[in-house]
Amino acid sequence: MRLLVHVEGETEESFVNEVLGNYLAQHGYWSVSARLVGNVRQRARRGGIRSWASVRRGILRHLASDRECVATTMVDYYGLPPAWPGRRKAAQMAVDVPQRRAEYVERALLDDVKQRVGDGLDYRLVPFIMIHEFEALLFSDCLRFAEGIGQSRLAADFRDVLNLFRNPEHINDTPEGAPSKRIQSIMPEYQKPLMGTLAALEIGIPAMRDACPHFASWLDRLTRIPSR
Repeated sequence: MRLLVHVEGETEESFVNEVLGNYLAQHGYWSVSARLVGNVRQRARRGGIRSWASVRRGILRHLASDRECVATTMVDYYGLPPAWPGRRKAAQMAVDVPQRRAEYVERALLDDVKQRVGDGLDYRLVPFIMIHEFEALLFSDCLRFAEGIGQSRLAADFRDVLNLFRNPEHINDTPEGAPSKRIQSIMPEYQKPLMGTLAALEIGIPAMRDACPHFASWLDRLTRIPSR
C-alpha cells in the first residue's frame, strides 16, 4: 500500500522521507512519500499553507487515481488558514486541552471530504493535525535530541523546557514560545530541516510514540490500514 503525506514544509517533508517512511515500511506500506502543500513564496512566514480547496483537490486526485493509495496530512494547527474546516470553531475550545482542537479539525476535514465522495474513501484518508509545530516531537527524548545534533551538553536545557509542560505536544505555540523558537533560544545556530531530521533519526519513532499521545494515535490509525 502506498502512503502520500501532505505536509506544510521542508522539515516535515524530510521527516516523512527519511524517518517515517522507514518505520511504516515495517507495517505494510511499500511506498511512503511527502507532498508539499505550502506556498513556496510564503513558507518563511506563517500563513504559507494553501487553501483547503486546493489541498483537497490534490488529495482526491491521488485517491481516485490509485486504489492502493492512502492519504494523510501533517500540518501545524496554528499555521492553518482560518478558512480550513473546523479551524475557527476549534479556536474557541478550551486551550488547556490542545489535542481536542487538533482532533476537531481532523474530523472536520474528513467530514468535508465525505460530503463530496461519500464513505467509500473513508479509511483511505487519515487527517493528522499536529497540535504544535514539528519540533515539539524532538523533545520526546532530550538526550537523544541533543546527541543527534552533536550538542549533548544541551540535553539539560532541552529537558528544562519539557519540564514546563505535560508532554512534548503541549509545548506552546505563541510567537515567542513555539518549539522551534525555544530550540533556537538555546542553540541559535539550529538549522531546520537538516538538524530536525538528524535529531529525529537519533530519537526514533518509538520514543516519539511513547511521549506524544496525539502523534501515537495517528500512527495507530495508519498502521491498521494495510491489514484491512
